[in-house]
Amino acid sequence: MRREPVFNIPGVVLALLGLIVAIHGARLMLSEADDTFVVLAMAFIPDRYAAHPLDWPGGALSTWLSPVTHMLLHGDATHLALNGASLAAFGAIIARRVGVFRFSLFSAFCGVVGALTFLMFNWGVQAPLIGASGAIAGMMAVALRLLFSAIDASPDGLAGDLIRRAPQFVPIKTLRETLMDRRMQSATAIWLLINLLAAYGMATPAQVGVVAWEAHIGGYFVGLFLFGLFDRPMAHERDDEIDISAGLDGPNRL
Repeated sequence: MRREPVFNIPGVVLALLGLIVAIHGARLMLSEADDTFVVLAMAFIPDRYAAHPLDWPGGALSTWLSPVTHMLLHGDATHLALNGASLAAFGAIIARRVGVFRFSLFSAFCGVVGALTFLMFNWGVQAPLIGASGAIAGMMAVALRLLFSAIDASPDGLAGDLIRRAPQFVPIKTLRETLMDRRMQSATAIWLLINLLAAYGMATPAQVGVVAWEAHIGGYFVGLFLFGLFDRPMAHERDDEIDISAGLDGPNRL
């Protein structure tokens, strides 16, 4: 009998986690001035686009790269741990379903759209945006979409194992079916409420704006609506003949 490893995270997700942790560790060895320079050079700062990009560390190059590089930075160990755990949980599902290349494109795409959504609501603001939360929000939206699809399509009790071990076998619902699903509507409404409460309802005046809810919302909805562009064609084709429980018998693909 083949034993399941306690941690079975796809290599691409482990590599991304390792890169994020390594960057955070390297920053801890810098002086305060050097760390500030690195953060401002890699962070997504709306004022770069409202003023001259040369006013900020990184110059014109950071104007182009910071929509991606901001995802590699985190404010402190708690921020890093929360995003790392979420990335491991949701990222593993997406990576197993679509593979390394599509996972990388999808993650970057959600993160960039999250940053652009933040820009729309904060034009000219000088506060830097850092963290992978926008990308992770997009992964979470897809994970929920796959979970509810698996619950409806799989035998009793197999949905959780299928999502965790073989999400590539889940016959995903169409976008219209997903949007009409009451469970998806409820989960989305609760998630939006949590974000708004974290940003405003449970924050002191000095803390308002610390949670980049705009990036979370942008990443979530672009992941929910546009995942089909990144999904493997064979993975999302609907086939009434498919035995999705078969995916639990073989080894993981990633």
